[in-house]
Amino acid sequence: MLTLFYLIVFCVGLSFGSFLNCLVYRLASGQTIWGRSFCPKCKKQIVWYDNIPLISFVLLKGRCRECREKISWQYPIVELIMGLLFIIPLIRFSLSGADFLVLGARGFFLDVLEIFRSWTIFFTLAFIFVYDLKYSAIEDAVLLPAAGIVFVLNLFARPLLDSLSGLSLSARFVQMALAVLIGAGFFALQYFLTKGKGIGLGDLRIGIFMGAVCAHWSTLCLALTVSYLLGSLVSLVLIVFKKKKFKSAVPLGPFLAAGTFLLFIFGQEILGIIARTF
Repeated sequence: MLTLFYLIVFCVGLSFGSFLNCLVYRLASGQTIWGRSFCPKCKKQIVWYDNIPLISFVLLKGRCRECREKISWQYPIVELIMGLLFIIPLIRFSLSGADFLVLGARGFFLDVLEIFRSWTIFFTLAFIFVYDLKYSAIEDAVLLPAAGIVFVLNLFARPLLDSLSGLSLSARFVQMALAVLIGAGFFALQYFLTKGKGIGLGDLRIGIFMGAVCAHWSTLCLALTVSYLLGSLVSLVLIVFKKKKFKSAVPLGPFLAAGTFLLFIFGQEILGIIARTF
């Protein structure tokens, strides 16, 4: 039964991955997110059996049924990744119907809340990664509402860090608000010092979202450090293989998304290692 439950959630994740792809394309092209899916090449509507996440791509051999143009590999890759990401919190919290009896109504509700929080964070980080990588821009219509939702969920869900355990609601709010302010201020300062040349205002909004996700200044600072290290490493590899030059612009959003994801999943463990080392 648990395997079937995971399979169902995986399919839900695939569907959200498909929606994410649609969202990226339509927001970038200024179109409404409502309405039937269509081929971006020939503009023909896609029938339902050609719009099944992952499966339709395989059956159609990666081409549109109508115009036979190639379908971008972005679509199945994003769908598959979202399917896998949606399973992570289930494994992490081992949620099942039996938990209701073991944990009680409150414990079961907190597990569900944490899973919903994880899904919201994973979807938003994936959106940041794909959108900024493709268009070197950030879409506030997704990012800011997501930051607000995660902030509220963090107030009532189990804290991600031991340092937030046992705090009152008001004290936790102050800690989270501080993380958001530091996230926004970090990028605002860079924007001011470089006069907008080294950093964009979109990154400032990512800083707000990172603060809401990390919920504590220590985790946020570590997430920023990891993000910049990843960005530096990848940029160096691109320069070595002559894919980029030293003065080439590289979108920062994908690295911020990756760093935030790593700290959301492993933040407590990483901070524990640092504390024991130093």
